[in-house]
Parts: sequence; structure tokens; C-alpha cells
Amino acid sequence: MTMRRPPLLASLRSLLAAALLALPLAAPAEDGPEATAAAPEELVLGLSQNRVAITANFDGSEILIFGAVKRDAPAQPVEAQVIVTVAGPTEPVSVQRKERRAGIWVNADQVIIRQAPSFYAVATSAPLAEILSATEDLRHRISIPRAIRSITSGDEVTDEDAFVEALVRIRQQAGLYQMREETVGFDQQTLFRTSVPLPSSLPTGVYSVDVYLVRNGTVVSTHETAIRVGKVGLEQWLYALSREQGVLYALLAIVIAILAGWGASEIFRLLRNQ
Repeated sequence: MTMRRPPLLASLRSLLAAALLALPLAAPAEDGPEATAAAPEELVLGLSQNRVAITANFDGSEILIFGAVKRDAPAQPVEAQVIVTVAGPTEPVSVQRKERRAGIWVNADQVIIRQAPSFYAVATSAPLAEILSATEDLRHRISIPRAIRSITSGDEVTDEDAFVEALVRIRQQAGLYQMREETVGFDQQTLFRTSVPLPSSLPTGVYSVDVYLVRNGTVVSTHETAIRVGKVGLEQWLYALSREQGVLYALLAIVIAILAGWGASEIFRLLRNQ
């Protein structure tokens, strides 16, 4: 047996459901500063060059990074800061610790870092520890130690951080890792600019340039672009030959060595006969 609801009761229930669904849409907006969402801030970035050419006489270069903060409303009362990072291609690195045994130095413990940037520079508008929280640093991997990851080692190694510190120290001395605090000019909370020197031993590949807008220790906006670093001319031809035709490259190197030796001997012979 089927029970039928009275038509009037069914109509009232339908009207009540429709009113409950429409209630949030009809609620008036709250007044006051807390009800207004913060205006979005967008980073606009420019580079002095988007390609670095490495030639036979390449002795280093410099890249100028500049940009602006685009806003739809006036800047917030809390001042923002800018962080710029330039990262080269990641590569695996083996770090070994030497120990003196039986009067000679031998390789002992070893740590393999599977992802380490071949080049990494950090430029900031203020001291990094003062403008970026540890949580945000861990999230975005901005500082030099955080950019190095995927570390594997044997059970006998209990101080992996010491190996990371050694890698950072060695590459800092070579100019491949740079910490450039307070080198970003930030004018009127809108325009920013900085420069990053590139050493002569710069590895080739695609480099990522990231800009972070930071407020109250938190990253509120980011922008990323890329530059390409590559060999050109004879350097590029020899590099490609060594990678693609290893046997031919080895034969060419032998021929060049023979010709250089023969040429040097002929020059010395002529000098003795004079």
C-alpha cells in the first residue's frame, strides 16, 4: 500500500528547501577591512640577456635581473622583500672524505648527492634569515643547503650535513655557489634590480631564474624564467663531437697531438740551425 503526501505539505517543503539554498546567496556582504581580500601582487621580470655564449676566450660574464611588482591596489602597510635565485642544471655529485692511514691519504666515507645544482646564486633585498621563515625555505628550497637534496650514504656515515657543507664550501670558493644578501635594490616597494656574476667555469645547460616576493616571512608571489648557457663556434663543435662521436674525437685528439709535437720539434730544429 502506497501513502501519498498532501499536495499542500509537499509544496511547503519544496519552498522551504529553495529558501534554505538561496539564503547564503542573499546574505549581505560584511563591511570593514577584514571583509576585503588583499589585492593580488604579480611579479614582472626582465633579463639583460637570455643566452650566455661560452667561447674559447670566455672569462666570465654578468647577468642583470630587473623587474617590478604589479598591483591593482596600493601596497600593503607591511613592507615586502625580494629574493632572486639563479640555478644551473642539477647533477649527481659524489663527496668523499679523506683520512690518513698508514702515512698516506686515502678515500674513506662517501656520500652521493643525487640532486645538486651545478651553479646556484641567491640574491636578497635584506638578510635571508630575517625575511624568510624556515618553513617557507623548506617549502620552496631557496637557501643553498635546501637546494641540495636526495642524499644517500652508507650506514657508517652519521654526519651527512658535513659532506653537504664541504660541497658548498668548495663550490663557493670556485664562484659556483653565491650567497649575495642585500644586493637586490627594491625602490618604492615596486621596482627591483640586481646582478649576478657568472664565473669562467660556468657549466652549460638551461638555468632557471626565480623571483620571490616575501612578506612577513611568507612567499606571496613568484615568477620564473630561464636562460640558456651554451658553447658556440669551435668550442661547441668539439663538445658535440666528444659527446656524439667519441672514437672520432679521440682520433682527432691523437692527430692534433702528433702534429703539435712534430711542429714543435721542427721549430726547435730551425732555431738550432740558425
